[in-house]
Amino acid sequence: MGSGTGLGRVRGLGSAKQGAHHWWMQRLTAAGNVLLVSWFFISLVRLPDLSHAVVTDWLSAPLVAVATILLAANMFWHLRLGLQVTVEDYVHNEASKLGLIVLINFFAVGAGAIAIFSIAKIAFGGAA
Repeated sequence: MGSGTGLGRVRGLGSAKQGAHHWWMQRLTAAGNVLLVSWFFISLVRLPDLSHAVVTDWLSAPLVAVATILLAANMFWHLRLGLQVTVEDYVHNEASKLGLIVLINFFAVGAGAIAIFSIAKIAFGGAA
């Protein structure tokens, strides 16, 4: 993961640095996604229908909203980790690599924030 490159040294990603942590975070977020996505789909299947009113009423329950927010946060964090590894493995120009990683971070945080805001808005009664 860039251990011999200048970017790798600056970011602290070399042998026995953040690479193992990154690998574990990917595995933990993947496990979280399995649990949360399973819960999400099972919950949706158990609803009487998927109309806007039914889904927003379901999503306004506190435990459902919190679990859905956790799902969104975990999904975007996992996406960020996976895309970062892909860029680090396949983009060889250091400037391009850094630029893409910055864009990935902005996208993941921004899209995650929009998702969490949307879920919270529904949960607090502002769905309309």
